[in-house]
Amino acid sequence: MPETRLQALLAKLERGQRKTLETLGRLTPAQWEQAIYTEPTPWTPRNLAAHFLSAEVHLLRLCEDVGGGGPGAPPDFDYDAFNAEEQIRCQSLPPAEILPQLEAARQRTLAWARTIGEAQLDLVGRHPALGEVSLEVMILAIYGHQLLHMRELQAKLAA
Repeated sequence: MPETRLQALLAKLERGQRKTLETLGRLTPAQWEQAIYTEPTPWTPRNLAAHFLSAEVHLLRLCEDVGGGGPGAPPDFDYDAFNAEEQIRCQSLPPAEILPQLEAARQRTLAWARTIGEAQLDLVGRHPALGEVSLEVMILAIYGHQLLHMRELQAKLAA
């Protein structure tokens, strides 16, 4: 029997979580402090992990809204300002606290995604960065967002 779209999304989210936690869990204390991005402000793997946590929590809320027939993100949502505010809010969280929270946040995303039906994947709402997209694309973007940043992290640490 072929895999459903929802099953494929769940598999990607699970695989992404596993790879992210494995990679971040192997970082040395020095690597946690290495700059991954320098503009507009320096971001270390700790900043990136906090960003993942914040994004996961807020994107799940957005998906829940769209999955329930809501519009998604407000049209004037400024994700750069949001990310900057979230970095300030999370600045005191050490990696040892972020990683379990990140794992729990992904588990909440997975639990919610297991409750929706295939037809809901076609509902459309506003994603803060992608604009008007289907719920399927929004869920896929949660996976893709982390994947993109993790590839950049791995490249930077290998350099």
